[in-house]
Amino acid sequence: MLSNPTFWVGVAFLCFIGILIYFKVPGMITKLLDDRAEAIRSELDEARRLREEAQALLSEYQRKQQEAEKEAEAIIAQAKREAEALTAETKASLAETLARRTRIAEDKIKRAEAQAMAEVRSAAVDASMAAAERLVRERMGTDASTSVIEKSIRELKGKLN
Repeated sequence: MLSNPTFWVGVAFLCFIGILIYFKVPGMITKLLDDRAEAIRSELDEARRLREEAQALLSEYQRKQQEAEKEAEAIIAQAKREAEALTAETKASLAETLARRTRIAEDKIKRAEAQAMAEVRSAAVDASMAAAERLVRERMGTDASTSVIEKSIRELKGKLN
């Protein structure tokens, strides 16, 4: 048995195991494995926490994006309402300006017509007075016709104007 190499390999193996147990190597290995498991567990917890935080940030940004879209839609709607109001106001202002200018032009035309009528009447009165004066002079004498003509002219001017 002492010459059998298998026996000595077995004895060496048992000594090796004994030395390992004496120096508490299995406890060290267990501790290392436990530490490694704890580190992995800690990393997994950190990853889970980061994932939840990222999920919360994602949902917050999605909510903010929806709010921004709603605000943009509200701004666009407000701008459309303001543009429509400005368009209506401009149309009303333009219509008022056109109506005012039309009234002014019509008033100018009426004044020009009245002035033209007055000028025509005045010319007609002057022409008829000149014709009447000529007729009276031809039919009457010079002295009598002058006094009658002047009197008639004064009366005629008073009645016509």
